This record gives sequence, structure tokens and C-alpha cells, in this order.
Amino acid sequence: MSSSNDDFAPAADSRSTDDAILDAAADLIVHLGVRRTQLAEIARRAGVSRPTVYRRWPDVRAVIGALLTREILATIQGGAALAFADLDSFVERIVDVAVRLRDHPVLGALLHSEDSDLLLEYVVERLGTSQRGLLEALRAGIEQGQAHGSVRPGEPVELAAMVLLIAQSTVQSHRMVASLLPEAAWRRELARALNGYLAP
Repeated sequence: MSSSNDDFAPAADSRSTDDAILDAAADLIVHLGVRRTQLAEIARRAGVSRPTVYRRWPDVRAVIGALLTREILATIQGGAALAFADLDSFVERIVDVAVRLRDHPVLGALLHSEDSDLLLEYVVERLGTSQRGLLEALRAGIEQGQAHGSVRPGEPVELAAMVLLIAQSTVQSHRMVASLLPEAAWRRELARALNGYLAP
């Protein structure tokens, strides 16, 4: 069994090893596609041994799942926190997050690959960590908006779930209607749909 120095690194280095593996997976997905992304190549590009990867994730699908979670949660936190000030700015932040996810290189590569079912599994067919993070951020913002009087009454989790579905379906289908909805119109109409849904 092969090994590398990272196999014996202290626990404090675990996060950087995880990130190196996920960064390598992201690079492969973007440049080679999902089908050509193999666990051995992920390990090679990350500068770690295959057993190091296997100790963290059992296969490529699990690595991609962890990568999606990392990238989506980072997008929520990356300058586009869904804190509530007023309804217009809250909706603007939701649209900004939707655009960031829509244009994300890894998510785009997965969405438009021949293996797009892999993304659908993690985004459509089950409620994963990344979506729970989105829902929690939306729920908190909606509760703040309700206390402010700017968001209509209703169970915040239910409203958050519908906002997620509206934004998620708009992101997934944007290429289909790109000729009908240029960028400015896409943003404007998504904002209008969300405003109309959330307004008292």
C-alpha cells in the first residue's frame, strides 16, 4: 500500500488536506468533465495518496457531493449573506446568490455535463447539507422580514422552501430561455417573482 507524508500529518492539517482534494476534484471536473474525473487522478493532483482520499470519501461521487456542499455554502457566505434589511435588498441578495451559483464553474460543469444526473441527485432528489444551509439562511431572513413587517405571514420554513424552489428552478433552466430572457431581464423577473411571493 502506498503512502505519503500527508498520511501521518497532524489532525490540524486535516482541513487543508480536504481542501486540496476538493480543489483537485473541482479542477478536473471543470477541465476534463465528470466522466474523466477519477479518484486516482484526484489524489495525484492533490498531492496525496489514494488511501488518504479513501479515508475521507469512498468514491468519486462522494467527493463531488462534498465539493458541492463546500462550494454552495461558500457562495452563500461569500459577500452575499441573506441577512434582512428590507424586502428589496433581501430579494436582491437572493438573486445575487442565484447568479453566483448559476455562473459557478463547478456547478455549471456538472449541470451541463452528460452526467448531469449526478448534480440532480444532490440538488433535486434529496435535501443535502448545502440545501439545508440555503434553507436556514432564507428562513432566518424571512423571520427577520416578518418581524419587520415587510414579509407576509406564514411558516418561515415553508416560505423558505418555496423561495429555494423558485430560485433553484430558475437557475437550472436559465440556458433554455436565455434567448428570451437576457441577463438584465432574467435578474429583474426573478426579483419580481420573489418580491411578489414574499410581499405582504
